[in-house]
Amino acid sequence: MDIINAIILGIIQGLTEFLPVSSSGHLEIGKAILGDKSVPEESLLFTVVLHFATALSTIVVFRKDILSLIKGALQFKWNDDLQFVAKIVISMIPAVIVGLFFEEQLEALFGGNILLVGSMLIITALLLFFADKAKDTNKKVSFTNALIIGISQAIAMLPGISRSGATISTSVLLGNDKTKAARFSFLMVVPLIFGKIAKDILSGDLTYDSNNFTSLSIGFVAAFVAGLFACTWMIALVKKSKLTYFAVYCAIVGIIAILFSILNG
Repeated sequence: MDIINAIILGIIQGLTEFLPVSSSGHLEIGKAILGDKSVPEESLLFTVVLHFATALSTIVVFRKDILSLIKGALQFKWNDDLQFVAKIVISMIPAVIVGLFFEEQLEALFGGNILLVGSMLIITALLLFFADKAKDTNKKVSFTNALIIGISQAIAMLPGISRSGATISTSVLLGNDKTKAARFSFLMVVPLIFGKIAKDILSGDLTYDSNNFTSLSIGFVAAFVAGLFACTWMIALVKKSKLTYFAVYCAIVGIIAILFSILNG
């Protein structure tokens, strides 16, 4: 993979991991429009590196929150911090189940099915639109909410459904504070990313070629920097009820994808 492709893929991963536009959907659309030769398939190692970069950017943005949670949880008292950690664990359960038992079925959906991607982007647009109209509250995520949000995260494993869009929208539609919803959405994915990275490493499928060191490093930096920007920006957008812009964007891209699929079917 050349340096330009590494930068482009890194920026796409960094931005779309946090912005509610579906990174998987955009990559599928890009490959379909430009062709597989124009957009090279990402190696498993490169994918792992990009995911690690976005997870690290989340940790940097929420470093104070994470340190506070760790300190509070280590007191081993049923305080707010330990409860928050417990909610994150609960939210992970649906995605873990889907990832473990339906991995092959999910991978089969990432084969250029642009009609599916377009349809899922329309659903993402609707979620964002309704979430943006919800009234702001001071309510924090409950244990039941955590499970429901976790289910939406599992559904977001489909290409075209934005993970951040689905989880934030679900949380807001459940009546939770918008800022708290964004915070929970971004923090809940960090353990899943590191779990997926560990799974890929232990699988023995990762192969490293020293010739790819430069592209891996540049891709990592691009994803990390883009992730820092997107994560910070997204928190501000959710707080200011600016998700409608992304809803319109997803709807337009979704319609284009559906038309593209029909015309080339």
